[in-house]
Amino acid sequence: MTQVLDDRGTLPRQRGGGPRRGVPGRHRPGHVSTWLAAPSLAGLALMLVYPTVFVVALAFTKSSLARPLQRFTGTDNFVEAWESLAFAGSLLRSVVFAVVAALAATALGVVLALLLHARGTRFGVVGTILLLPLVTPPVMVGVAWKLMLAPVGGAFGGLFSAIGFPGANPLGDGVGAFSALVVMHVWQWTPLVTLLVFAALLGVPEELREAAALDGAGPWRTFTSVVWPVVAPNVLSVLLLELVIGLKVFDLVTVVTQGGPGVSTIVSSFEIFRTGMRGSYEIGTAAAETLVFGLVVGVLTTVVTLLRARAVRADR
Repeated sequence: MTQVLDDRGTLPRQRGGGPRRGVPGRHRPGHVSTWLAAPSLAGLALMLVYPTVFVVALAFTKSSLARPLQRFTGTDNFVEAWESLAFAGSLLRSVVFAVVAALAATALGVVLALLLHARGTRFGVVGTILLLPLVTPPVMVGVAWKLMLAPVGGAFGGLFSAIGFPGANPLGDGVGAFSALVVMHVWQWTPLVTLLVFAALLGVPEELREAAALDGAGPWRTFTSVVWPVVAPNVLSVLLLELVIGLKVFDLVTVVTQGGPGVSTIVSSFEIFRTGMRGSYEIGTAAAETLVFGLVVGVLTTVVTLLRARAVRADR
């Protein structure tokens, strides 16, 4: 576009143009003033940084519930935590519980979401009923399942008798109790997977499905070639969420088994609670156990995060 020169042979100054650079008091688009961000930063420091620093301080000191931060002990609390057979075993049980429960809940939730989506784009009454376990408090879930699994008078007593195990008590042995907790957890959290995956399925372009159908692709081929590449990052995000929820399970163990029989269902969150809030109230050791458990959680979540990033790159 041709511009007209003024009487002095120079370009006229534009009025009302873009923002001037270097003018005090002006801000770049999207830039937030430090003073405006200060309340949020202060809240973040109060809710995240301070508790983290305090836990680290507890882990390296002799601390009890009544007298925290008595004296510096170095790595003694970590050594004590690692030498504890109960805590070392609880790490393995927590990982196994979280991985098995997350995979089972995610797989079952994906199947249910596909079945619901095949009925139409509305969640419907059936979908709403499936959400009932999700809105049930974990304590009530534990109480209900414990009553149903009771060897005398339990709701599953007739089923156990019908399959040849009269008077069976799954909560009476270690493997049975651990497996029962996994089933309870999966029953409660599968609806969350179903809801989130169903929402992801709604984002799959219908044009892609129609194009696959015109090319002669069947339901399985359409799912693997069209639907799954689109929803895979969402499913892995849900898997990550389920993994974290499984790692922090506490209510079910407390209500149903109290860590028994023996130590077969003691997971890390319950063991940390026992160390810090029962017996000698060794808060320093409990803090060291918390940091070690946090490291394990970080490793597991990093693996799933990398898998999700790989799925996102593949989709692009």
